[in-house]
Amino acid sequence: MTHIVPHLINGEFTTGAASQLLDVTNPATQEVLAKVPFATHDEVEQAVASAHAAYLTWREVPVPERARVMMRYQHLLKQHHDELAEILAKETGKTFADAKGDIWRGIEVVEQAANIPALMMGETVENVARAVDTHSWIQPLGVCVGITPFNFPAMIPLWMFPMAIACGNAFVLKPSEQDPMTPMRLAELLLEAGAPRDLLQVVHGGREQVDQLLTHPTVRAVSFVGSVPVGQHVYRTATDNMKRAQCFAGAKNHSVIMPDANAQQVVNQMVGASVGAAGQRCMAISVAVFVGSARDMIPALRDELAKVKPGPWEKEESAYGPLISEAAYKRVLSLIASGKEEGAECLLDGSDCTVDGYPNGHWVGPTLFTKVTPSMRIYQEEIFGPVLCCVEVDTLDEAIALVNANQYGNGTSIFTASGAAARKYQHEVEVGQVGINIPIPVPLPFFSFTGWKGSFFGDLHAYGKQGVRFYTETKTVTSRWPEDDVVQEANMTISLK
Repeated sequence: MTHIVPHLINGEFTTGAASQLLDVTNPATQEVLAKVPFATHDEVEQAVASAHAAYLTWREVPVPERARVMMRYQHLLKQHHDELAEILAKETGKTFADAKGDIWRGIEVVEQAANIPALMMGETVENVARAVDTHSWIQPLGVCVGITPFNFPAMIPLWMFPMAIACGNAFVLKPSEQDPMTPMRLAELLLEAGAPRDLLQVVHGGREQVDQLLTHPTVRAVSFVGSVPVGQHVYRTATDNMKRAQCFAGAKNHSVIMPDANAQQVVNQMVGASVGAAGQRCMAISVAVFVGSARDMIPALRDELAKVKPGPWEKEESAYGPLISEAAYKRVLSLIASGKEEGAECLLDGSDCTVDGYPNGHWVGPTLFTKVTPSMRIYQEEIFGPVLCCVEVDTLDEAIALVNANQYGNGTSIFTASGAAARKYQHEVEVGQVGINIPIPVPLPFFSFTGWKGSFFGDLHAYGKQGVRFYTETKTVTSRWPEDDVVQEANMTISLK
């Protein structure tokens, strides 16, 4: 009998009364791993109500105790690292190494959440006026919601609920319906770490369930990672309903290669940055901008990409896995075809990729285009597949102008031996996360994930100090204690003696 992935509502794992069940499949084989139920309206209502009740108690728990829950949680996540990676690899198609990396980056955020006492310190100024002092407190919001995508089913939920819960909130998670087994195991381990059973609620579903959460009067804040259209919808709906929102959306990340860059380093780094995880990550490098004679590196890049072979998660030689679904597969093939039709030169074509023994997998091999222009569809759209587009310019100024003209601003990098060129690029480029001789500049959790422009809708970014600010309010207290009260209290003490 096929396993049904449960919801976590009111501290209980339940398959509910859903009339709609969706298959969770292994994208390398199309084997049905489980079925996921879509929550009913009443189940979502119950989850929010239960979370709010938990919040009223949890907010009074001392901050060091909340930190200790996170310390125990990160320990359990490390203990179950390989088990979680296997679950994740089966339902996403990621290689085992990539799946372990997904989980480890999430563990790093939990470690940051364990530092919550230091992150929630307020500020104090004595004598803002005569005998008047002012101080601020950092306090939780209430019920927070997370809506997470398929491509990082461990890391991105762990961006959200550990920090929100450590701040004193309760949380309702709506994970991707395409790979819900990993988030459910994360929830089980949180309970094992000693968190109150109703502090984290997990409900499955699609747009109907998301819209119910976005419009629910009890929900205070919404975190989202996903596509641009859905991100815009989530942001508009949440803010129209007077909620705080942070929505991470699409990307078109450029890597600028200067003529003085180390050619071998560039080739090695660009291969993994462009096709790793089958290109299904918002920080993938999808455009390589070659400045001047740096274009001479393209043949070597093509040769190295040609050596990269996708395959199933359990084989060590697999460089990356399949695309998540048939819809994703068809979309990537359509974009590759459009590049050819619009005049780009396809130096390496992965659209006919096959993997022995896995005829039903959504396989796309490494694909490399040159002579790409900004008017082409493969340049304008986020491909979310193992496709790298090469653009050639004459100067660094042209490269900066190209990147800044793009609608997205998630991540970028520059490869150069020149400190002056790197300084100019990092200063002038209009992108939130910049790498210098580092292809994918994802910050560690004591900083924040800071996409710009069309890659992010909101004001405060994920994890780090901005994540704490997103999940909290600041209360400012101004106090004055008149001297007369002190004198009267002292006289009373003397008379009682």
